[in-house]
Parts: sequence; C-alpha cells; structure tokens
Amino acid sequence: MQAFLYILYSQKLNKYYVGSTPDILRRLEDHNRGKEKFTKPGLPWVLVYKEIFENLKEARTREKQIKRRKSRKYIER
Repeated sequence: MQAFLYILYSQKLNKYYVGSTPDILRRLEDHNRGKEKFTKPGLPWVLVYKEIFENLKEARTREKQIKRRKSRKYIER
C-alpha cells in the first residue's frame, strides 16, 4: 500500500506542517476541518509538497528526516 509524505502551509500562521499518511486527501480534509489540535489554529492549510512511497514506514522515515533538520530553509528548498 503506498503512502505519502506531505507538507502543508498555513498563510495565517506562516508555518509549515510535515506529516505522513496512506490517504493524503482524507488527511488534508482532517487538517482543514480542525480535527487536529496542532493545525487547527492555522486554517486553512494548503498542500505545497508531497512524496510517494511504497509503504508508510518509508514515508515516516522521510518525515522524521525532514523534522530533524528543524529548518524552514530546507523545507522551502
């Protein structure tokens, strides 16, 4: 089952959110419905980047790699 790494952007907060999921459309809907505590204040969120992986484990590994950098410049590149 394929999975996605995704990056969302909130213009309201001027922040990015990095996540991974097997169902990217449902996940984006969840974020924009205010179901997630962390992303609720930044509505609306826009999908600005995605990568496709063969499985969720690979997508989560990539998510952790990006989050470890803690760098907005890295995400914007």
